[in-house]
Amino acid sequence: MERFRWWHIDEVLPIEADLFGAEQWSAAMFWNELASGHHYLVATERGVLLGYAGLTAVSGEEAWVQNIAVCRAAQRRGVGRLLLRALLTEAARLRVRGTLLEVAADNAPAQRLYAAHGFEAIGVRRGYYQPSNTDALVMRRDEELTNG
Repeated sequence: MERFRWWHIDEVLPIEADLFGAEQWSAAMFWNELASGHHYLVATERGVLLGYAGLTAVSGEEAWVQNIAVCRAAQRRGVGRLLLRALLTEAARLRVRGTLLEVAADNAPAQRLYAAHGFEAIGVRRGYYQPSNTDALVMRRDEELTNG
């Protein structure tokens, strides 16, 4: 696990395209996240980028998981779990009260991963993902309860 740097952007774009299609993040979006100083990590193995994840802290009160993505060839090997745990460690270091995320309503594997780490569904954003018009579940983990 290492910090996501600007030179990783070209490596994550094909993963974005494969996993998220028309809803993928652009290079400019990643540049903006890095320029804003948000906490981003990459997981690599023998120099090959397997996945990436990002966390944004909001005024010391809460943090948002911006994304977690693992290339298809590395899925179901624990990479996503390691990335999520690293983000939660950063959230604890920042002493936020809660960590939130949005996940596609039809992405059951990701929802199970988040639930296994203390996240609970607290709402739905109808038509959040565009252009597919897919709903997003909003999930929250209260750090006071899980780090208590």
